[in-house]
Amino acid sequence: MDPLTLLAAANAAVAAVKKGCELYKEIKGVAGEAKDVLADLKSQYDKIVDPTPTQKQQYREEVQRVQEVAKADPNDTYTEIGEQLGKLMDSYDALSKALLAEQVAGKKVYKGEESIGRRALRRIIITTRLDAMLAEIRETMVFRSPPELGSLWSKFEEMWQTIVAEQDQAHAEELKLIQMARWRRRRKIAELRAKAIWISAVVFIVIWAGMVMWLTTRSATMRTSLGAY
Repeated sequence: MDPLTLLAAANAAVAAVKKGCELYKEIKGVAGEAKDVLADLKSQYDKIVDPTPTQKQQYREEVQRVQEVAKADPNDTYTEIGEQLGKLMDSYDALSKALLAEQVAGKKVYKGEESIGRRALRRIIITTRLDAMLAEIRETMVFRSPPELGSLWSKFEEMWQTIVAEQDQAHAEELKLIQMARWRRRRKIAELRAKAIWISAVVFIVIWAGMVMWLTTRSATMRTSLGAY
């Protein structure tokens, strides 16, 4: 999936989280006070002289919405916020990997049709938007929502940083193991080459000694034959 498609998915998750926070805040605000809110709506509506069909429809929709909000379970909304936040983090990680892949590809000869400037601009837009997304979510959950949502974000942020640190350590250990495996492989190859050279030298000496012995024997035989004549 290309970075811009991933960015669109992240934007959708951000919008869903913000909408969930607004709904959660409204549910908590309406809890136990739905009758008062409905009464206030009716009072405001009754003040309208000869309401238009549009005003009537808006009033009915708002009454229905308040009734639905009053019936809603804040725990379900809380869980849904967490789910959408998870989707945002999935998109965030995927985008980070996509950008890393582009950075790696940038060190190779590019044979595509996009200009260097366009690719650079895409990276800037994506990284800027990613930072802005996290700032938006943090502001919404910490400063514009009930305390429990701010607590959710704080706990999430703390756990995220912990996992990132754990992954950095795991990657460092994995890299160390890979480097050790490469060193062992190079040493094994060097040992095999040394053995091959040693074996080649032994074979050469054996062949050389055999040739010398054969020539010595042949030379003696020839001298004996000549002496006989």
